[in-house]
Amino acid sequence: MPDNTTRAKRDDSPEESRRSRLSRVFDEDAELYDRARPGYPAELYDDLAELAGIRAGSRVLEVGCGTGQATVPLAGRGCRITAVEAGSRMAAVARRNLAGAGAAAVEVVTADFESWPLPQEPFDAVVSATAFHWIDPAVRVAKAAGALRPGGALAVVRSQHVRGGTEEFFVEVQRCYERFDPDTPPGLRPPPAADVDGSDHSQEVARSGRFGPTVFRRYEQDLTYTTTEYLDLLRTYSGHRALPEAARNGLLGCVAGLIDGGYGGRVTKRHLIELGVSHRR
Repeated sequence: MPDNTTRAKRDDSPEESRRSRLSRVFDEDAELYDRARPGYPAELYDDLAELAGIRAGSRVLEVGCGTGQATVPLAGRGCRITAVEAGSRMAAVARRNLAGAGAAAVEVVTADFESWPLPQEPFDAVVSATAFHWIDPAVRVAKAAGALRPGGALAVVRSQHVRGGTEEFFVEVQRCYERFDPDTPPGLRPPPAADVDGSDHSQEVARSGRFGPTVFRRYEQDLTYTTTEYLDLLRTYSGHRALPEAARNGLLGCVAGLIDGGYGGRVTKRHLIELGVSHRR
């Protein structure tokens, strides 16, 4: 199938009209989210130490901890963490995972970050891993600045599906999306990693006037999934969960048939992970 110039919007740019509603769907099946969502590469935590100064003893505020994909590794490095998570089920799984990892210096708070009262003692860093885009854009940067000591760091992790892995599968699977999801642009393709633009975040941070320049680091991960694992991953995405049940089931059945029938029951997806670090003035 020939390539098409139709560009994918960023995976982490929800339409503002649906942002609040879609942000809640992850809590519907926190166990699935915990099982299916990948963690982050070890280099990212090394770069957090280098760029954000996050190390043993650092006071870290994590915004949107989910089930602890980033919280557990940060706790393992000796950080003292307050993690704010809006979903009660997600927060409960995060607490369980942290207890299992022996992470004592972590408090998981079930609350919306927007309305959660900041403690008096400022933090050394505010970290948000694949969650900052779900926070109200009128609040998120200013409140992060208010949570930090002067010189403290805002570290935002974003992810994007990019070209690579089992490339032909991601060309062919668009037929499933075009059939079952009417909002799918025709000919949609994952963008090359080099074409993914992160400047919207740095510009948002700069407009606040509260931070210095944003420094970025990028990482690419090729993750291989069985058919069942890939369907579980899709079930954790807000856009898939928001589809009507019949359309969602049809889409997942179509995807499963393609993986099993054309790709031997296994596909590889390439993830681009981007870390942006900005220091409070």
